[in-house]
Amino acid sequence: MAARRSKLSWACGLILGLAAGLVILGGRPGSGPTVSRCQGADEQAFDSMYPVEEDPFAVIGLDAEGGEGDPPSRGPTDPRRSLLFVGVMTAKKYLATRAVAVHETWGKELPGKIAFFSSEGSRRPPGHPRLPLVALRGVDDSYPPQKKSFLMLQYMWENYGDRFEWFVRADDDVYMRPDRLAALLRSVDSSRAYFVGQAGRGNQEEFGSLSLEYDENFCMGGPGVVLSRETLARVAPHVRACLGNLYTTHEDVELGRCVRRFARVSCTWSYEMQTILYHNSSGKDAFTGSLKMKEVHRAITLHPIKRHNHLYRIHNYMKGLKIHDAQQRILQLHRDLAAMTALLGRPINQVISERPFHSKLIGDSSMLGLKPSLHKFQPRVEQDVIEWDFIYRSLYSSSNLNPRRRMESALREGLDDVIREVMDMINQYSRQRGRVIDFKEILYGYHRMNPVFGADYILDLLLVYKKYRGRKMTVPVRRHAYLQQQFTGLEIREMKNGAEVVQPHDEPVGEGTEDDNEGVQGQEEAGGLREGLLRLTEGLMMSATNEKQPEKLINFILPLAGRFSTFQRFVKNFEEVCLEPRERVSLIVVLFPSEDDSSVEETFTLVKALQSRHVWARIEVIPVFDGFARANALHLGAQHVSSPVDDLLLFIDVDMVFDASVLRRVRLNTVRGKLAYFPIVFSEFDPGVVYANGTAISHFHIDEVTGYWRQYGFGIASVYKSDLIQVGGLNVSIRGWGKEDVDLFDRFVADARLHVMRAPDARLVHVWHTVECSSHLSEQQTRMCCATRADTYASARQLGSLILDSPSKDTWLSFARARNAITTS
Repeated sequence: MAARRSKLSWACGLILGLAAGLVILGGRPGSGPTVSRCQGADEQAFDSMYPVEEDPFAVIGLDAEGGEGDPPSRGPTDPRRSLLFVGVMTAKKYLATRAVAVHETWGKELPGKIAFFSSEGSRRPPGHPRLPLVALRGVDDSYPPQKKSFLMLQYMWENYGDRFEWFVRADDDVYMRPDRLAALLRSVDSSRAYFVGQAGRGNQEEFGSLSLEYDENFCMGGPGVVLSRETLARVAPHVRACLGNLYTTHEDVELGRCVRRFARVSCTWSYEMQTILYHNSSGKDAFTGSLKMKEVHRAITLHPIKRHNHLYRIHNYMKGLKIHDAQQRILQLHRDLAAMTALLGRPINQVISERPFHSKLIGDSSMLGLKPSLHKFQPRVEQDVIEWDFIYRSLYSSSNLNPRRRMESALREGLDDVIREVMDMINQYSRQRGRVIDFKEILYGYHRMNPVFGADYILDLLLVYKKYRGRKMTVPVRRHAYLQQQFTGLEIREMKNGAEVVQPHDEPVGEGTEDDNEGVQGQEEAGGLREGLLRLTEGLMMSATNEKQPEKLINFILPLAGRFSTFQRFVKNFEEVCLEPRERVSLIVVLFPSEDDSSVEETFTLVKALQSRHVWARIEVIPVFDGFARANALHLGAQHVSSPVDDLLLFIDVDMVFDASVLRRVRLNTVRGKLAYFPIVFSEFDPGVVYANGTAISHFHIDEVTGYWRQYGFGIASVYKSDLIQVGGLNVSIRGWGKEDVDLFDRFVADARLHVMRAPDARLVHVWHTVECSSHLSEQQTRMCCATRADTYASARQLGSLILDSPSKDTWLSFARARNAITTS
């Protein structure tokens, strides 16, 4: 018995030793996993992880035969629908945000299908029943998502492997440009094994610790990974083996190792992939600023986009780029049409009046078909000559009251667009030639705006020529660019209460009818783009005048502290414009009485008289026995409006004058839950300077001499009370003059659910008064107050005349030269 027990223990020890040795050998880096040919209980348990309750074809809108489900469309045998399948890894907490944003933006434009892979028990978020969601059994949302990634690939192959040519593994914080991705993939043979992505070998801290050989790499998962059908076919059957032999916690590293072992291909070694599949290292702030970057314009995928609302912003920007490309294509077709008609020797107006051009042509070919030139516009009199502005660090102009000034944001943005497009044209074939040309700076330039044809530029550019093939070199070069940004047709979208008004399409006119001939004659009599624009503008003005606007109740909130004579003028204006025509308005005066103010009783008497004349209107006074604070006054006035329906608030000042058209614009441009209106008002200069020659004062006379547009003033605002509460209300801690309007405007701009409408309103005028800057204001408020006081004195032209006519002219000019020398240095 002892001998038998000894032999048995020796045999058991031998078996255990062999098993331990196999485990150790199987875990060594580079040895690779051992795959059993027989399926045991563990494999059966593994296979039960990924089946889902819902039919895989129904999830993505395919039927079992390969056709589309709902809505009817092409089947996957169509190359436009079977090119690509995208699997997006997500989690339960991101289904209602990132997953929905991806599905509603670039996910709808794929030349194929998309599905979102989440953990077991995941459900579609409320309101999105068509979200293609796959809840993988036995998978949770823990990090790293290695099991989720490998099971997603196996699910994709077993259910859709014979339906698509290419498969993409993506994250839910990536943005893809499907059109560019499709163009890239259609140029590659999907029957061969490809593993496409941005190659990596780990960062500096990880280098050498990822169990990679010297010639091995992996595709970084963030910007997206593309696998051909052949690659996925080789890898999918070995998913269990790859999951059973993980050397690191990095999911993309292990995927690259698995593809390397079983598909025998590595990630694409291509420097260009860093720009095609672009990863921004700014973290959560990536792509939250300006999108006008060459990296954004060149990329196929952008990663990461941590704030899901920015997916919609980026998608809208990409739509704008597509519109721009379409407009450029239309412009080129007009030029081709004009060139062909010239070769035929026929007038272009005669050609475009025939079928199939008539009623189908977009734009005026006689104008848009002209070749790019700086001599399109030929002035007939001296007044028609368009002057050039000189660009050299600053903007120099002889037609502006300020001859040297900073470039306006619109011009700077236009220059950036022009330079980017010029560099794209220069580098269009740079890769084939083994060189690249980078933009350095604008040495100098000229710019003018032609109101009919567009913007003209003459630029002297400093570029850097880099040759990286053959004899390498880097050389600075200069190049002159003569450019024109052509205006295209005018497009107008009519909005009503925040919704677009869809215009009925014109029915085509039959051939040879009198209507057809009249249309041609009308087109010829239009006389070009300028006359057409004038006719269109007149039509819109008539439409706006004749249409009856919805009568929303406007609650005027007026802060008041003293200033009785100014209040009298406001009451008179308010009665004439609002009360006598019986407009739907109310007036809430938030009054700050003080012991030094003797007009409090007169103010109450004036309001009572107004109430007695218009008993139907709501006119109230709210006394506040505290130091004046405009933010607190507006807050109290808004609280006094308790109606859940008629809670449209118009914050206004006692210095404003207006007419009935302002009420119409306030109602149109303020939409509950969508739009807040901050009009740009016209502010008068000191009438003692403007009307010193005895000219009669007119508050609605708008020009550069009588006043200026207060584009940085946000005090006049029209918002709904519910939207005001949504953005956090007014900051009542701000005391005294100024700053509360900027704070409120910033709150509305920061809210992603609301939009802000800003536009100049020539019938909303701030009447001049002396600006008193209290000594109790903060430093920032004092600077703002003093700057406003200086701005309201007179225009630059009048100030210049006052200085030149002054006996102390030489003293003032010497002072200006000294200040200019300090500023320049």
